[in-house]
Amino acid sequence: MSQPESYLGWKVDFRNPQGEPSGLDPDSMHWRVYKNPVAMAVGGVCAVLLEFADARIRSGVWDHSIYKQDPIGRSKRTGTAAMVGVYGPKRAAERVIQGVTNMHARVNGTTPKGEAYRALDVELLDWVSATAAYGFLTAYDTFCEKVSEADKQLYYAEAAPGAKLYGVQRSPMSTADFFDMMKPLVERFESHEINEEFLGIIMSGAAAPDTPKYLSRAMARASVSLLPPIVRQKLGLGRKYDFSIADRMVVKTLGAYLNRKPIPGTPPYDASLRLGLPGDFLFKGKQERARLMAEWRSKRPPAQPAATTVVQPAE
Repeated sequence: MSQPESYLGWKVDFRNPQGEPSGLDPDSMHWRVYKNPVAMAVGGVCAVLLEFADARIRSGVWDHSIYKQDPIGRSKRTGTAAMVGVYGPKRAAERVIQGVTNMHARVNGTTPKGEAYRALDVELLDWVSATAAYGFLTAYDTFCEKVSEADKQLYYAEAAPGAKLYGVQRSPMSTADFFDMMKPLVERFESHEINEEFLGIIMSGAAAPDTPKYLSRAMARASVSLLPPIVRQKLGLGRKYDFSIADRMVVKTLGAYLNRKPIPGTPPYDASLRLGLPGDFLFKGKQERARLMAEWRSKRPPAQPAATTVVQPAE
C-alpha cells in the first residue's frame, strides 16, 4: 500500500484537498474491495498473467515500458494508478487517465512473431480493463470476504463508466461476461519465459522485502489459482505453482485480518479523512457504515452530473 511521492505530475496526496470527492462514493464496492492489500496484490498478479497471455499486450509492456529494468517499481506505479482512480480526488484521477492515455497513444509495434499491435486497439483495451476487474474482485471474494452475486454485479457496473474514459468499449457486467470475453482470445494465449520471470520475482519476495518469503510464495500461488484452468494450461504453469491447503490457510487468514485492520496513511484511510469520515470508516460494521454514510450524504452539497471515474491498471 506504499505510494510514490508523485504520479504523472500529481503529488500523491489522498488526504487533500479536503472535501474533494472521488469518482465513487465511500460505500461503493470498489472502496470495499480496494481497501484490502491481499486482494490488490493477489488480484493484480492474476490480472498481469491474464494480460501477458496475449503476445500483443506482453510485447507492448516489455518493449515500451521500463518493466524489464524495474518490474517492481513499474508494478507499484500501476497499483498507484488504480488507487488514485478509486480513492483519489476526482481531478487527480482525471489527470492520471489523460496521462496514461497519452502514453498509450505512443505504444505500437510488432510481436516477435510479426503481429502488429497498438496499445489503443479496442480489443486490447477491453481485455486489460476486464482482467483488472476480474482479478481484484475474485481475489477479494476468494481470500478476504465473500461477495454476493448482487454486489459482484454492482462492482462490475461501477467500473464500466471509468473504463470508457480510457477508450474501453466493452466492460464485463458479471464474471460470466468476463469468461465470454475471454473465449475468442484463448486460442492466441501462449506460454512465455516472461511469465515465469514475473512469477519468480513475486515468489522471491523482492516485490515486498518486509514480507516473509513463504508468504510471498503463497501469494504468488494464490494468484495462479485464480486463473481459469485453460489459461493456466496455455501458460504452462506447472506443479510448482500448485496452491496447497497450507497456502490457502495463510492467505485467507491474512486477507480476513486485513479486512478488519485499518492502516493509517494508506489511500483508503486518508481518502476517508478527506471526505470528512473516520479514517477507519471502511473497517466498521455494516450498520455503523450505513449510519455514517446517511449522515455524510445529508451534509453533502448537491452533486453535479458527471461520469464515474475508476482508473484501471495502466498497461
